[in-house]
Amino acid sequence: MNTATEAEQPYKRIWGMLFVGWVFAYFDRTITGPVVSWMIANDVAFLADSSNPYALGGLLGSLFFAGYMLTQFPGGYFGDKYGHRNMVILSLLWAGITTVMTGLFEGLLVFIALRVLTGLGEGAFYSNDRSLIAQVTPPKKLGLGMGIVMGGLSVGLTLGLVGTVYLIEWAVPIMGNNAWKSPFLLLGASTIIVAIVMSRVIPKSADAKAKPDGFKNSVKGLGSYSIIFLIIIMGVYIITDALGLSEGLIAAIFTVFSIGFVFYIYKTKKEVRPVLKNRNLFLLYLSAIPIMWHLWFYSFWSVSIVQDFGGGTLLTAALVASFNAIAGLIGFPLGGYISDKVASIENGRRNILFILTVAFAASVFIFAFYLMSGASSLAVMSTILFISGTLFFAVQSIQHAFISDLAPAEHRGSAFGLWNLIAEFGALLSPVISGVLRDRTESWSAPLLLDGALIAASCICIILISTRARKRVKASEPVTAQ
Repeated sequence: MNTATEAEQPYKRIWGMLFVGWVFAYFDRTITGPVVSWMIANDVAFLADSSNPYALGGLLGSLFFAGYMLTQFPGGYFGDKYGHRNMVILSLLWAGITTVMTGLFEGLLVFIALRVLTGLGEGAFYSNDRSLIAQVTPPKKLGLGMGIVMGGLSVGLTLGLVGTVYLIEWAVPIMGNNAWKSPFLLLGASTIIVAIVMSRVIPKSADAKAKPDGFKNSVKGLGSYSIIFLIIIMGVYIITDALGLSEGLIAAIFTVFSIGFVFYIYKTKKEVRPVLKNRNLFLLYLSAIPIMWHLWFYSFWSVSIVQDFGGGTLLTAALVASFNAIAGLIGFPLGGYISDKVASIENGRRNILFILTVAFAASVFIFAFYLMSGASSLAVMSTILFISGTLFFAVQSIQHAFISDLAPAEHRGSAFGLWNLIAEFGALLSPVISGVLRDRTESWSAPLLLDGALIAASCICIILISTRARKRVKASEPVTAQ
């Protein structure tokens, strides 16, 4: 272990609590996709009068990620500065409050603002969760620990796909067309409770970077960034919507803004330039863009895809789609286990990452071609989705462990934050671009093929990582003054 013995650091308890944190964090953020699918299917709420419902629905998902991606780096930065434990707890508490508020108010503009706020809060979770695990876990168990904890993502994603539709249908007799609000109310309240429990279960002593008044300073730091980002995001949306710009173009504008933010970080945060300008890390960041594209293409639209090709009810489609998500319970720890086994081999993590990403890309194309062939067996769909999901989540575990290999310990939070920030370009564009293609072509075939092509491109980035990639970026790496 880095700073203490295993007896002094209850790392398994921390793994368990962070696992639960991921369950609720992903349940909260997955809600929007099934809610949008239900609104479209039932022609209700603010999607009822839309001429391009899939494009508008996709934009709602993309705007969440506009907020989410912009606090990836600030979240990691403030975690390195004030403590990763503080940021993890703050992120969950924030998300719970804004999720409850989403279910309390009406109107498209308020819905967008609250989902953006939820994204801004949740953006701080990933980099600090990864850093806290790396800090308390024995080095030989690092990949396994990261994989086990990320299994919570799979559970949350599964519950989000299936549970959201179930909660809406359960609430219809009581709330009528407002039944879509029920998941936000119930899950938001549950997330707040989890954040409070986490603050009691994870000891302050577990975080070597914890500072006096760290939580208070974390709120100030993340809050100040988030207010600015919220004003910018909502201002851009209101102006572009008033100008009548398409949903895809609006998402492209946010992407340009986010790229500008990456350059801002490079210019103003000299202390983290080693993890931004390093070639191997940057290639790994780029390879993650298709990973996040796939994750949120499936998380947002898989229920609609399965229903379009396989027929049946939304709940049946959600159950089939959940086979892809639940595979993470195997894929995440499996990827971490394999990653640890090859870590001592020169370039071992890169090679296994490449092999599994190629296999994953092949599984995505197989699923696309099966659906395009006109076949509609729900059993076959479920099987392909489960195999593809296992490969997908294994790839993510290896990516996470690889970052920990490459980044200096003092900048690890920033490195994880940058990985997720750049990767989230995929999440930002995926829901809306896929929705636009669905509206234009009246089929999910084009979005499915695009997804496979992007994952194939990820393989190219991975194989270009240097054969000496296991050598970490040195903390003393000179930084050129600007």
